[in-house]
Amino acid sequence: MHIGTARVALFNWLYAKHFGGTFLLRIEDTDRERSTAGAVQVIFDGLQWLGLQPDAPAVFQYARADRHREVVEAMLRRGAAYRCYMTVEDLAAERERARADGRAIRSPWRDRDPAESENRPFVVRFKGHLEGETVVNDLVKGTVAFRNKELDDLVLIRSDGSPTYNLAVVVDDHDMGITHVIRGDDHLNNTARQTLIYQAMGFALPEFGHLPMIHGEDGAKLSKRHGAQAVSEFSDMGYLPEAMRNYLARLGWGHGDDELFTDAQAIEWFDVRDVVRAPARLDWAKLAHINNHYIRLADVPRLCDLVIDNLRRQDMELPADTKTRLLAAIPLVKDGAKTIVELGELCQFVLKQRPITLDEKCRSLLTEETRNLLTRLMDWLSKQDVWTPTALLESLREFAKAEGVGLGKFGAALRAVLSGGASAPDLASALCALGSDESLARLEDALSQVR
Repeated sequence: MHIGTARVALFNWLYAKHFGGTFLLRIEDTDRERSTAGAVQVIFDGLQWLGLQPDAPAVFQYARADRHREVVEAMLRRGAAYRCYMTVEDLAAERERARADGRAIRSPWRDRDPAESENRPFVVRFKGHLEGETVVNDLVKGTVAFRNKELDDLVLIRSDGSPTYNLAVVVDDHDMGITHVIRGDDHLNNTARQTLIYQAMGFALPEFGHLPMIHGEDGAKLSKRHGAQAVSEFSDMGYLPEAMRNYLARLGWGHGDDELFTDAQAIEWFDVRDVVRAPARLDWAKLAHINNHYIRLADVPRLCDLVIDNLRRQDMELPADTKTRLLAAIPLVKDGAKTIVELGELCQFVLKQRPITLDEKCRSLLTEETRNLLTRLMDWLSKQDVWTPTALLESLREFAKAEGVGLGKFGAALRAVLSGGASAPDLASALCALGSDESLARLEDALSQVR
């Protein structure tokens, strides 16, 4: 499920909720090779992670093939479709002629008597108009006109009897009572062709809104070189679904200068007519800023579970009391995390298991003078009654004053001992996160290694 697909789903969801409508999901699986069970599950998983649940069970297009063929039979009777017996060679030759004439492909069978048939494979084609224009009144792009001579007689039924996408979506939109279709502008040409099918069958035409593509920060079409594209990749990279909803909503749409807003506000404000016509650009810095905002707002137990899941995906060996340690550390470090991955990195220091082997850098900080200071600090901290960041910071300052030194005299060594070489917050927060017993034990272990 591509990030562009995710934004399309979000805009449909917002539009439906804004107008009190119904958000529906259809799995368009007429291409049987691509529509594997795994590929379909990715769509369900992506929507579930984003928090965009459809209001009714998903409709599987392929399961409705009989209904699609029934409509084509009606089109044949109306003269809006015809059987085409062109071979691969015939089609290649016609394609060359059409290109030379500046027109779409036309089969010689379109004007044959329908009673004429041959005992060989055929497709069923739509009988398009040769003159005039087909107009799409798009909710985003405005009025877009297509010259009918440039719209080919598209295949409705393949030679194996299977319906094609452009036919199936028209029939399904009609039968499902679809009033609005919001999708990527790569479908705009399809909309012109589908419009002709709606008209040929006398079906009510939905309103269409075609969204511009999402480009990379360099303005080029989004590709793998720009980083994550699939929704699952954003999840693995540590972005929260509510942050993704907020960020994706701002890709091509906005409400004044509001950058951060709730789902309820987005639903209240959203109208697809306000989507800009220019392509949106994926801005990683802005996404990180928004994600940090939602990490700050998130409940600590939820963040704890997300961090544990992320660490397990990295095959990291975790202590038995990991959750307890993280619950103590996360409130003290989460404001500095842009992603769940970063949050896990900021919590690494509390997950170190004793005895922690000191690296060379840490050992170099433990001079005789520093060791003596830390030995006296252990005694000082053991008498500390209130173990909060504020109280501990004040206590460290008082100790330094009593010793006649600055915090910098022992701060770097203390940080190295407490963190085991991992990233860690300020000294007071690190001590608080570890707790009294663990902090004093780490100090004792470190000093015992260099005596």
